[in-house]
Amino acid sequence: MGRRSSAQASDVHEWISFEDPTEDRTWLIDATYMRSSHRCIYGEGCKGVLDADATEMQQGCCSYGAHFVDDDDVQTVVRAFVKLQPHHMQFHGEATRDGFLEPGEPDDEGAPTTVTRQVDDACIFLNRPGFDGGTGCALHIAAMAAGERPLDWKPNVCWQVPIRLEHETDGTGHVTSRLREWKRRDWGDGGSEFHWWCTEAPEAFTGTDPVYIASADEIIELVGREIYDLMVSQLTRPTWVPLPHPTVRGR
Repeated sequence: MGRRSSAQASDVHEWISFEDPTEDRTWLIDATYMRSSHRCIYGEGCKGVLDADATEMQQGCCSYGAHFVDDDDVQTVVRAFVKLQPHHMQFHGEATRDGFLEPGEPDDEGAPTTVTRQVDDACIFLNRPGFDGGTGCALHIAAMAAGERPLDWKPNVCWQVPIRLEHETDGTGHVTSRLREWKRRDWGDGGSEFHWWCTEAPEAFTGTDPVYIASADEIIELVGREIYDLMVSQLTRPTWVPLPHPTVRGR
């Protein structure tokens, strides 16, 4: 009889699974993350995604250009830029004169990609500390000023992170869709070089509402209202106590 390994899995999450009521799809939901108190702490101790602590720079995830997923994604930002005013955007003049898009690295299939331009080593839409219109994403700031949802103005990746939806189709055509936290690996090879990543940081697990409530708009945009409601019905079962997030388990 073999000796049992004493190794312990460190990143343990509980998941829920259910079939889609209208199509050939199974949904897998990271219940541990959705029930967690994780929140964005941009401007409140976020150390950014550089290879050293960049708290004082207040760049958050915006140290690089945002990658667009398709032309619809690009057009969302083009329409939003038309509504931006110079008092919303520190680099409005540069964007008007020279544009705010540039080619990115080819994707895994070699197809061309588009990203937001960088200015002074960060996204052109990022207002730096001290700008009168406010520090942070100019698209987010302008959307809020207009009484609109920032997710309707920003590149997909910018409003989805730190939530990730991915799909896999098997040989029969059945789709498995996973809704989970965005991990370092999801940034590609560069993710391993981050000095800090928020879903690994206990200080980011301080929200007053769980993720599925605090980020309801984003989740519904990703999966639709019907699937969101089915997810919530499972996450809120009265007799179920989900496994805490591993980042805060020993806190």
